Amino acid sequence: MKTKILSLALAAAFVAAAPAVTFAQAQAAAASKAGTPSKMVLDNSTRILSTLESRRAEFTKNRGALRQFIATEFNSMFDRDYAARLVLGAHGRGASDADVKLFADALADGLMSRYGSSLLDLNTRLKVRVKSETALPNGRGVRVSSEFLRQGGEPVPVDYFMRNTGTGWKVFDVMVEGVSFVQTFRTQFDGPLGRKTIPQVAADIRAGKLQADATTNQ
Repeated sequence: MKTKILSLALAAAFVAAAPAVTFAQAQAAAASKAGTPSKMVLDNSTRILSTLESRRAEFTKNRGALRQFIATEFNSMFDRDYAARLVLGAHGRGASDADVKLFADALADGLMSRYGSSLLDLNTRLKVRVKSETALPNGRGVRVSSEFLRQGGEPVPVDYFMRNTGTGWKVFDVMVEGVSFVQTFRTQFDGPLGRKTIPQVAADIRAGKLQADATTNQ
């Protein structure tokens, strides 16, 4: 898959827990039950689409407003601390909540800075087909499997891994064409975390010495 498509897919997912797309009426009916992951996806997709269209000119001129919009949506929909612990893997065992939060915040801000502007290039005519929603083992949440439908291009599979945090469903991993962002970043940061502490790696991400690159080997 081309890097630009991957960037757009991840940017949309990080902001809205799903692509900013229009769902078929049959899918909307299937997602009508309040509180389900599908209902959350539908509601947020509609809102994000509307906001991007109505404020596109503003966001293009005012990147600060775009960053604020992204941060608000991301903080609401993404389980950043849980995802950070998954990225840390063995390096996070025994780590304090404060250190995990440092890493989570640095990673999230880095991702939004790197991919957030891609939302302005998002093709609002892009559609998605939800293929299935299955339970993850051991009650860890659900996996929502979908496909990006592009005019003149092959469908792009995008899966969302979500869990109920007690305050609602949140995304903790995104898989594009079989590539998990959690696993990708775990591999990328394994070396630095083996040499430095979590706060030091977080500081390096903040300083731009390390970057979370979701397009590696794509």
